[in-house]
This record gives sequence, C-alpha cells and structure tokens, in this order.
Amino acid sequence: MELMAYLLKAYGYELLAATDGESGLAAAHGDCPDLIICDVHLPRLDGYGVIRALKGTPALRGIPAIAVTALAMVGDRDKLLDAGFDGYISKPIDPETFIADIARFLQRPVEQETDAPRHHENRRKDGDHTDR
Repeated sequence: MELMAYLLKAYGYELLAATDGESGLAAAHGDCPDLIICDVHLPRLDGYGVIRALKGTPALRGIPAIAVTALAMVGDRDKLLDAGFDGYISKPIDPETFIADIARFLQRPVEQETDAPRHHENRRKDGDHTDR
C-alpha cells in the first residue's frame, strides 16, 4: 500500500485511502473516484465483496476497478475478472510498470516523474487507496 501510494503521488495523483473493504466502499460512495485499486485480501470485507457492492451500485458500477493481489494460481486472474474487476495487477507490484498499468485504465499518458503535473481533477480509488 505504501509503495503504491508513493508512486501514485509522485506522478500527480491525489489519493484517498482505506485500510479495509468497508471503509473503501464508504470512500467510493462519498467521493466517486475515477479508478479503484483494490487488494483482494482486505479485512472486514474482501475484494470480492467490494467489487460486488461497487458493481451493484448504479453510481459506482462504471468506475474501473483493478484487483491487486498475490493470487497467482492458474485461473485466479479469470476468477477476478469474472467477479467484476476490470483488470489485475499482481503483487509484489513492479514500480517500473505500475503507473503505466494504472494509466491504461484512465487513458492518461504516463509522464516522467520529474515532469509529472499535479492533476487534482483526476480521482482514483484503491480498496486501500483512492485517488482524486
């Protein structure tokens, strides 16, 4: 969570953070982010419960949601996509590709860290982090 937050902030994303699924849902309802990055293994409500609630809420179902997980067994990726996630990033995350992976879901070009403008109008959410 700390590495993802560091990288996203370095590239100009504003974050909202939650440390459990229920708090993440509350943040999404309150702020309607541009992107949700959600760990699958969260306390109080796991990533599968989070995605069911998000996709079941008309105001939130169109927000892209990316699962971030250490699940690496055959079929895990398909299971996550079938559950409603729009994408999948395996842990540990690769700092060299993480921002480009996120940008694909936002249709925002990746900029060099030193040149990255601060885009406060962009919002993203992570089951552990939300960005705005």
